Order: sequence, then structure tokens, then C-alpha cells
Amino acid sequence: MSSKFEVKELNLFFGEFQALYNINLQFSEREVFALIGPSGCGKSTFLKTLNRMNDLVLNCKITGDVLLDGKDIFSAIDVNVLRKSVGMVFQKPNPFAMSIYENIAFGPKTHGVSKKAELDEIVEMSLSAAALWDEVKDRLKKSALDLSGGQQQRLCVARSLAVNPEVLLMDEPTSALDPLSTLKIEELICNLKTKYTIIIVTHNMQQAARVSDKTAFFLLGQLIEADLTDKIFSSPKDKRTEDYITGRFG
Repeated sequence: MSSKFEVKELNLFFGEFQALYNINLQFSEREVFALIGPSGCGKSTFLKTLNRMNDLVLNCKITGDVLLDGKDIFSAIDVNVLRKSVGMVFQKPNPFAMSIYENIAFGPKTHGVSKKAELDEIVEMSLSAAALWDEVKDRLKKSALDLSGGQQQRLCVARSLAVNPEVLLMDEPTSALDPLSTLKIEELICNLKTKYTIIIVTHNMQQAARVSDKTAFFLLGQLIEADLTDKIFSSPKDKRTEDYITGRFG
């Protein structure tokens, strides 16, 4: 499987504080990669580095390389092009205060799509891909804020898909959802990996075991180990990984 993202010798600082230490990781095409570890270990900070969201943080300094399809995301790719290619779904659903249709059409319009027929097609395809079309097709003009929490999160996935990304970053996408909505998002992740590279931060180790092909364990800003998910959960190489997975800390 070819490498989609490659991270080499990544260090990240917020002012004097070092949040990430010497991270080396590769993410392949069409796989789900879970990032696990206790709160404050650097998982979400690392995830946000992959689409340069940390650029928005004052006094953030990054050294090392992050390559998307072999191109350096800091020097060889425009940030707007990068964020089109690398979509993001956050912990809490954050639909725009506009109609369901306009939530999905917003991104394509920003990138120059103006024909209604084309927008209609993108809206239907994106909502279908996010397993939401059948639930909302008769109320596309209604506010997205009227949807349930689980539906709002799938809408946010659909909104990311509408600009045709290659990678989907998910920062604890089910932590604010009930078990049934969580199940739907997990099924969605498994379906989407046939087309996209998905990198998911999760505190839920059962979820990591259910949905991911590979898992990386972070601790205090360091990558302790990364491997096939089955290996990480059945025979981790590092005792700190084993202690975390078995609930001895974290």
C-alpha cells in the first residue's frame, strides 16, 4: 500500500513548551489509522499538524517534515489546497447555522462550483456517502441545527467529503454522541476507508480496535510505538503501551 502521508523527525513547540518530540510515522492510502493515548499526550496536536491547523496558534513552531504524496505541506502546498485535500471532523458537531443543503454546498461554492445541477449532485453524493441522504432528503432546506447530534456529526463528515478530499482527520468524532450514533459513525468510517485515508484520534480503545487497521500510542508528546492494530492490542512491544491498554494508567 503506498504512503499517503509521511512524517519525519517532527517536533512541535508552543512557545518554550515542547508538545511533540521527534515523531516519525507513515499513513498508507485507504486505511484507518487510530491515535491513542491519555489526555494531553499530543494526539490532537499531532492530528492538527497534518492540515496545518496549528498555524492558527500563537507562538507555534514546527521542525521536521510532513509530506503529502511526497510534497512538503509547509512549503510546497498552499494551505487552502492542503485543507481541501485533508478534511477535518471535530469532537463536537459544528454545523453552520444554515440549511442542510447550504452546509454541504458551502465548500464546493468556495472552490468555484456555481451550477445548481452540479451542486445538487455534490450534495446528494456527499450526504449519501455519509449515510445521511435518506434521513434528510425531504428537508434539505431546513436548518442543520435541527438535526440530532449524531446526524449533525454525519453532516460534518458529508461537508468534508463535498470538496473531494483524499484524507479525513477525525478528532474524537464520537465522544459527544450516544452509543447508537457512535455505531453509525463507526460503520461510516469502515465504509469510507475504501476511498479515503482516515486518521482518527480516540480515547475509546474498543473503538480503535473495531475500526482501525493500524494504531499509534502517544505518551507525553512522544510516539511510543505504532503497528497493526491487532498487534498493538495483543502483543505490544513496549510495556508502557501494555500498561495503558490494560488500564493500569490513563
